[in-house]
Amino acid sequence: ISFPKSVYKIFYLKSKSCYNRPMKNEFINFERISRETWQQLHRHTTAPLTQEELNSIKSFNDNIKLQEVSDVYLPLINLIRIYRKARTDLTFSKSLFLQKKIKEQPFIIGVSGSVAVGKSTTSRLLQILLSQTFRHAKVELVTTDGFLYPNAELQEKGLLDKKGFPESYNMELLLNFVDTIKNGESFSIPTYSHEIYDIVPDSYQTIEAPDFLIVEGINVFQNPQNQRLYVSDYFDVSIYVDADVDNIETWYFERFQKLLKLAEKDPTNYYHRFTHLPFAEVIEMAQSIWKNINLANLEKYIEPTRNRADIILHKGLNHEIDEIYLKK
Repeated sequence: ISFPKSVYKIFYLKSKSCYNRPMKNEFINFERISRETWQQLHRHTTAPLTQEELNSIKSFNDNIKLQEVSDVYLPLINLIRIYRKARTDLTFSKSLFLQKKIKEQPFIIGVSGSVAVGKSTTSRLLQILLSQTFRHAKVELVTTDGFLYPNAELQEKGLLDKKGFPESYNMELLLNFVDTIKNGESFSIPTYSHEIYDIVPDSYQTIEAPDFLIVEGINVFQNPQNQRLYVSDYFDVSIYVDADVDNIETWYFERFQKLLKLAEKDPTNYYHRFTHLPFAEVIEMAQSIWKNINLANLEKYIEPTRNRADIILHKGLNHEIDEIYLKK
């Protein structure tokens, strides 16, 4: 199944008008930095990986080039280094004040943003660059997909159509995880598979005493189940990957098409069941999923948490980061 170019043309024309947008009021507490200015904040060096290596970690609907690594991500790593040093200095000063040794804690980075915006690419790239920058550091990456309730439980709760919404996650387990890791202990979390669209039975990812932990997911700045404590309270740096909604919608349809293509010859793949449907029915289904689930979730729960970020990476139409917002 392939969506015709006319579908993407509509999305392109809608998105193009958003390019030169005014500063939004919700960004009033942020310093807006152009890509051209941002790239000057780090000495010019070649990207520490090849395009092939970069392609191997990017999401299959994402588009990122080595130039973006040099222009955007190397300055970002430099800024994270500054945040980490500040945290280390504060820990040392607190130990002097309290007159006792305080154990160094893992440095936790949260990465949030909409479905299909490229959070996974950003997170995997940060993991590689941090590992290369801090040669002896252990850098772990966790996605919050593993904290979704299994499909059977969602079905029982009447929440299967709300998968991805805050109530579909075991937020208390996620809070317990970051709290345990912050205190230097190990934790095993369930494994999620996009191929089966569900938690994998009896499969776990164990995280043991990392120096850096990247927590990536649409919900990492949320916790409506516990109004007194948010997952982001544990983060040392919070990053939100942003884009205009029309662009995200286009990328979602591109990703949906690629998911169907991958599932054509794999009967075990969750999306295989949709590959034999009439084209019009697939289009209608994709539009319904976007409007009633992904867009609704973005507008009501994800985007309102954007101001909790320390850094906002804004993407333009071609997936390239064009602006950076840094909390004042």
